[in-house]
Amino acid sequence: MLYNILIVDDSRTTRTVISKTLKLAGVPINQLYEAENGKVALDILDKSWVDLVLADINMPEMDGVEMIDHMSRDGLLKTIPVVIVSTEGSQTRIEEMRSKGVRAYVRKPFTPELIKNIVKDILGEKDAK
Repeated sequence: MLYNILIVDDSRTTRTVISKTLKLAGVPINQLYEAENGKVALDILDKSWVDLVLADINMPEMDGVEMIDHMSRDGLLKTIPVVIVSTEGSQTRIEEMRSKGVRAYVRKPFTPELIKNIVKDILGEKDAK
């Protein structure tokens, strides 16, 4: 199965690194979408089906927490798994994100293997290499 994945981060470099990491990890991708903040991400989610969202927390205009709160109020969007990918990693923040339904929390820097394993766990992908 091929997946549509949305990468939400205000850093173009970070979005590129995550995109390359997904490819190196062998994640079967149909479409990769990118957004520089939560507002743009919600616009993409409104127009396109996405299987998984990988999002930073700290972004201008609309941060990851606001984006997740908005998604949780939408019947369809709240079913999309969200993984936080952030340099911020306090236990309090991780617990807050998990209480909002975030499926996993990845600290930067990360390895392709970690991303692959999280995607496999969340999406049930058996054939990622």
